[in-house]
Amino acid sequence: MATGKINVSVENIFPLIKKFLYSDHEIFLRELISNATDATLKLKHLASIGEAKVDYGNPMIELKVDKEGKKLHIIDQGIGMTEEEVKKYINEVAFSGAEEFLNKYEDSGKDAGIIGHFGLGFYSAFMVSDKVEIITKSYTDEPAAHWSCDGSPKFTLKKGKKEERGTEIILHIADDSTEFLEENRISELLRKYNKFMPIPIKFGTKTETLPKPEGAKEEDPAPTQEVDNIINNPTPAWTKQPKDLKEEDYKSFYRELYPTQFEEPLFNIHLNVDYPFNLTGILYFPKLTNDLNIQKDRIQLYQNQVFVTDNVEGIVPEFLTMLRGVIDSPDIPLNVSRSYLQADGAVKKISSYITRKVADKLASLFKNNREDFEAKWNDIKIVIEYGMLSEEKFFEKADKFALYPTVDGSYFTFSELQEKIKDNQTDKDDKLVVLYASDKEAQHSYIEAAKAKGYEVLLLDSPIISHLMQKLETSKEKLSFARVDADHLDNLIQKDDTQISKLSDEEKENLKTNLEEVIKDKGYTVQLEAMDSAASPFIITEPEFMRRMKEMQQTGGGGMFGMGNMPEMYNLIVNTNHELVGEILNTKTAKKRERLINQSLDLARLSKGLLKGEELTNFINRSYDMIK
Repeated sequence: MATGKINVSVENIFPLIKKFLYSDHEIFLRELISNATDATLKLKHLASIGEAKVDYGNPMIELKVDKEGKKLHIIDQGIGMTEEEVKKYINEVAFSGAEEFLNKYEDSGKDAGIIGHFGLGFYSAFMVSDKVEIITKSYTDEPAAHWSCDGSPKFTLKKGKKEERGTEIILHIADDSTEFLEENRISELLRKYNKFMPIPIKFGTKTETLPKPEGAKEEDPAPTQEVDNIINNPTPAWTKQPKDLKEEDYKSFYRELYPTQFEEPLFNIHLNVDYPFNLTGILYFPKLTNDLNIQKDRIQLYQNQVFVTDNVEGIVPEFLTMLRGVIDSPDIPLNVSRSYLQADGAVKKISSYITRKVADKLASLFKNNREDFEAKWNDIKIVIEYGMLSEEKFFEKADKFALYPTVDGSYFTFSELQEKIKDNQTDKDDKLVVLYASDKEAQHSYIEAAKAKGYEVLLLDSPIISHLMQKLETSKEKLSFARVDADHLDNLIQKDDTQISKLSDEEKENLKTNLEEVIKDKGYTVQLEAMDSAASPFIITEPEFMRRMKEMQQTGGGGMFGMGNMPEMYNLIVNTNHELVGEILNTKTAKKRERLINQSLDLARLSKGLLKGEELTNFINRSYDMIK
């Protein structure tokens, strides 16, 4: 038997493991199973090229909990190690001083796939153990080796009694980590990190019901048998070719990923690229709400089928983090704990590839089945609009499939909309004015007034639409968006044929004075406008620029204007050509004039949805009195 002292640059490296290298102790299991998987896949490779003269068979990884003995066993049937390899990989690589070790790990990690044969993954065992044993037998004819270390730099290494090829790691669980002797806890970790590992993982057995034998009676119980409890799916959908999968396979995999989601995804995008980097995965578009903050289930990142994180910012463009699914790439560089991504050129390429792939898929869905795309628009628009705002290349591609719905339920691409409205909605300065509503019910009277003039009104109600309109206005020439209640229509789309006011300048001055005296405390800016005599006498509008800046500030951006806490601003536009306005001006008694102004103002407020509470009650009572 050999004993020795591991050459470490600090007397006791183990506190460093617990404190700095891992943020979460539970990942020790992921690391050890990753190494067992590596060892098994390496054997498969050597057998396939004829270097290992062994029967590869159908190997599995097995976990056993010995609660009484306070031990956790992880057993593989992989490549194994000779005594010399144990010295090299465990004594030299795994404990060769933190800084030197990390440098070695970065180099070996590139060749070794997941995390290298032992090395770092093995290192994590001491986070939860007082003592760790390795009993291993190489696929070559060498005798087995038995290594043991109690968490100090001292180790023992002797011949082992193992007969079968592979490695068994025995963790003597520390008193502060006994949660890892609970079967439920181990099951939970296996489901979290290892449910798609490429080698079957056995954890105990389960009872399986068999078909009843011929001639059995109905009341006879069905026979059962104990079978291995394999906790993972070694061939998840993303590892297969799209041509080998049907629509139901994608939906079934979605249910496997998100067992608590009851709504089916709208559609999926299968990612599969091997140059200039390796990446596979499946992204799903779920039904999305207008709430940008809701994100119950996130995209999961894997590296060679090992779960890494569901915090994929930096790899997946931000606008796509609202999607669900899986991305798997061996080319995504990870730091020691696998939990955070490092800024890297490869990551940027991956991000732009995913953006392009998503844009191409949306374009083909639109082209191949526009009717279905329109039906799904409200459930996917928030992702597309966010993408148009945040990714220039996506904006260019989305211009061909982004939809602009009208209040009547028609859908136009931007070029179709432009063609439809250019004759009627181009103003005297040759600018195309796109009218829109954000709430069909609240803005009903304004919408109807616009439709009466033959104008098309869009329904744009997502929380980031103000930002997108700003983007469209700056990227396209001679274009402006205006909400139907931002001003009266003749001002929103100014034509050459301006209305002439029936009132003289002196009458307008008197009218304005009368109005301002009555409504001075109500916070409205009075504007006298000459409009069609059939138009409403009083109209309340919200200036487009101010309202839009406020909306943008509330959803992020536009903060430079400092409008987050500003009160709502409204204009009261008074139609000087309306008969009622003439009556207000010519009324002899101040009391009647005040009553006419208040009633007209409240009707305008009612139309705008601004009349509430006590003021609404007073208005209703006053209106009944008038009827009487």
